[in-house]
Amino acid sequence: MKKILQFILKSMAQAVLWRYRPEVVGITGSIGKTSTKEAVYAVLQGKFHVRRSSKNYNNELGVPLTILGVDSPGKSISGWIKVLVSWLKLLLKKSKDYPTVLVLEMGVDRPGDMKYLLSIVRPQIGIVTSVGSSHLEFFSKPENIQKEKQVLVEELDKESLAVLNYDNELTREMAGAVKCQVTTYGLDEAADLKAQEINFNFHQLGDSENLLGLSFKLNYKGAIVPVFMPQVIGYPALYAALAASAVALRYSINLVDIAQALSQFSLPAGRLNLILGRNNSKIIDDTYNSSPESTLAALSLLKEIRLARGKKIAVLGDMLELGSATESGHGEVGKEAAQTVDFLVAVGEKGKLIGEAAAASGLKNVVYMKDSLEAAEKILPLVNENDLILVKGSQGARMEKVVKVLMAEPEKAGELLVRQDRKWQ
Repeated sequence: MKKILQFILKSMAQAVLWRYRPEVVGITGSIGKTSTKEAVYAVLQGKFHVRRSSKNYNNELGVPLTILGVDSPGKSISGWIKVLVSWLKLLLKKSKDYPTVLVLEMGVDRPGDMKYLLSIVRPQIGIVTSVGSSHLEFFSKPENIQKEKQVLVEELDKESLAVLNYDNELTREMAGAVKCQVTTYGLDEAADLKAQEINFNFHQLGDSENLLGLSFKLNYKGAIVPVFMPQVIGYPALYAALAASAVALRYSINLVDIAQALSQFSLPAGRLNLILGRNNSKIIDDTYNSSPESTLAALSLLKEIRLARGKKIAVLGDMLELGSATESGHGEVGKEAAQTVDFLVAVGEKGKLIGEAAAASGLKNVVYMKDSLEAAEKILPLVNENDLILVKGSQGARMEKVVKVLMAEPEKAGELLVRQDRKWQ
């Protein structure tokens, strides 16, 4: 049944693309896809009529649904009839409201996924944010993930643009495999588009009162503009801003306008969002998903923050779909946690590996919890004033439940946290 639905949605999406011929920006990568998608949307929306993928619509069903501009009706027959009617309206009478630019996440879980997505839609701009160990269970080694994600930019024609993260080695290597134009971005001096003189608010602070805020100089071929992003924390927002800037330049948006657009940017729910916690604590909510690379990045951020008061707590859950890298990936995270936090709560069967590695590396304050519900119930007494708490884990670990218990205003969970709709609840 799913295969039939895939075929129908693919055909419907292809018909709409033929009718409207929008420009398409495709985004893939092991981490940072959603943040990059939101940043691209932020810099383009004031200049073009733009639509971006919603929710986690980045697969064989989600991509065509985004092209059609509808939500998934799930198992509702009447809902699917409405989708069909909406599609027919788009074809029969050309809508002035159809976007001129589509910004699509293009996720890959298994070999062949990217080829299938490209059989639906052919982007004019392809962004690869990184290659890491996410979904390693289905790819055996990172080089196989590289090959799969590389398909996006390999298939771009000569007039198209590949936007590649220069700081990620396996992504940088893709520049040699494409026939299109290439713009690289990163912190390395060799990148085409780079961030310099990076300054986070927390570099100047000795407590957790106001950690939000990032400023840097955006440098493109010697042209430099200052950028201030007051609503973000951490490097993922910076990399997303750089990738988005490369896209904006492709559309002839000047650096000053790019900087202005980025000043309004904030990260999506569950991606390094700062939330007020109980007992006047602060929570870094990074619960959307997890991998060794993204968790190490979050711990690196936590390490950079100097607290004059309070303690650093990490609540880390299972990292899934790592295959043969499960033990080593969790172990590496545990070793880094031991060098970073004062207290570690390890959640889940695989999360326990993080705790064991942290304890073996000398961290004395390690607690194990069976699942996020147990962690949510038991962790609150550990939290005191001025504490800073990082919460992270794979989707299946449901670590947002921990944040909901710890946050000062749980009534705002629907607004601030991931996976709060009825389907997930």
